[in-house]
Amino acid sequence: MNFKQDNDASALENSQNHKNRDNRDISIKQNKDADKSGESAENQYGYILEASSLADALARKLGRRPCFTVVNFGCQMNARDSEKLRGVLRDSGFEETENEDDADVVIYNTCTVRENADEHVYGRLGHLNGIKEKHPERLIGLCGCMMQERRIVEKIKKSYPFVDLIFGTHNLGEFPRLLVRALSEKKRVVEIIESKKTVEENLPVERKYSFKSGVNIMYGCNNFCSYCIVPYVRGREISRTPEAILAEVMKLRDDGVREIMLLGQNVNSYGKGLEVPETFAGLLGRICRISGIDRVRFMTSHPKDLSQELIDAMAEYPAVCPHLHLPVQSGSTEILKRMNRHYTREDYLALVGRIREKIPDISLTTDIIVGFPGETEEDFKETLSLIREVGFDSAFTFIYSKRTGTPAAAMADQVPEEVVHERFDRLLAEVKKDAEARCARFKGRTMDVLVEEANKQPGLVTGRIPNNLVVHFPGSKELIGKIVPVRLDECRGFYYIGTAEETDGV
Repeated sequence: MNFKQDNDASALENSQNHKNRDNRDISIKQNKDADKSGESAENQYGYILEASSLADALARKLGRRPCFTVVNFGCQMNARDSEKLRGVLRDSGFEETENEDDADVVIYNTCTVRENADEHVYGRLGHLNGIKEKHPERLIGLCGCMMQERRIVEKIKKSYPFVDLIFGTHNLGEFPRLLVRALSEKKRVVEIIESKKTVEENLPVERKYSFKSGVNIMYGCNNFCSYCIVPYVRGREISRTPEAILAEVMKLRDDGVREIMLLGQNVNSYGKGLEVPETFAGLLGRICRISGIDRVRFMTSHPKDLSQELIDAMAEYPAVCPHLHLPVQSGSTEILKRMNRHYTREDYLALVGRIREKIPDISLTTDIIVGFPGETEEDFKETLSLIREVGFDSAFTFIYSKRTGTPAAAMADQVPEEVVHERFDRLLAEVKKDAEARCARFKGRTMDVLVEEANKQPGLVTGRIPNNLVVHFPGSKELIGKIVPVRLDECRGFYYIGTAEETDGV
């Protein structure tokens, strides 16, 4: 589907077609303490029942079950939030469709880490505007990190008047109530909570995979890296209790889940603020002692908070996958200081040394930003040399994106665009060369592959080894969700072609 980029001028012209919506009442919460405004999970299930009645009425009107789609933008945290949105809509009597053009309810779960993520949402809203003109009864909702920025909410209200529902990251637990309001009231619903001190529990979830699942262990971030908008839109760190996390993991195990991904903006700082203190390493050990969970992964880890206790736990428990995503961002100590990362180049390299001493075959992946304000050619060369020294299995590389409201956006010495792009190309070439050589070390080994899906190429299935590398091999869709020993025959850069040594799997 092609989506054209919309802009404020054209959207304002279209607003004449939505005069009835322009005059709708707008309900906005700017609560600084969500504890005083939130409602319990039991109340939210009551709203799900109410939404089901509204969906039944809509089904009678349409002559079919109403459909929904949730479009996710952004990180694994957003992906997990989207599963909760889908779970609420499913339990409310809506059927899922992947086609936005056919959906009676469209929800965009947005990301605002980089500017192009914002622009992508605006472009797709331009497409939905045409659909809304033809089908004004359809409901369009926006949520997620973009909606925590006041300037963006004001732009949406002014330039995209056909949007029916707007809510932020801290309102996720109240989605059932907001859904009822959006379905039943003839006015736009906008609710943004600035922060929260509690964590929503027990909302229904519609998982993408039956055999693996993300598990939120904490929300928010206290690090305030100078380039990052996340602490401003996700709020301060809040940890779930170990008891709630363990109960969810056991429930997932009983539901057939074999692999879990523990999620947080910085999982290494888990446990701060809990009534009974707990470290992330301690939580990891308790989870690994739950029988029936074959694989445990986690992300993201901030290097400044990764303890020796955690390294020891990763080495001790076989269920912990030998893969660690450890964002370095830059190889220059001076740039790391400007980024407010709280470690030096030497600190990072020493940490990698301690990790590899305990877990020699671990796969390390990372994030790298190019063109941060003040970055010199010498700074950039230090990043290239760090890549060679560490030996990453892969790296997610980004051009610095100025985010309004962050300290870096106001810094002097912004790097010229042509210099940034030239460095970015050199970075990609270095990452590709080093990562391909590093990933090839598994060639000829037989390793367990958790099969995730049928490949687009007929006769092949696709899965991952514990080190997180992708493997394609001949097999049927009956293998999906099973762990199969596979000989890794050929490395093709960042993935393998293999041959199953057992045809059934376990």
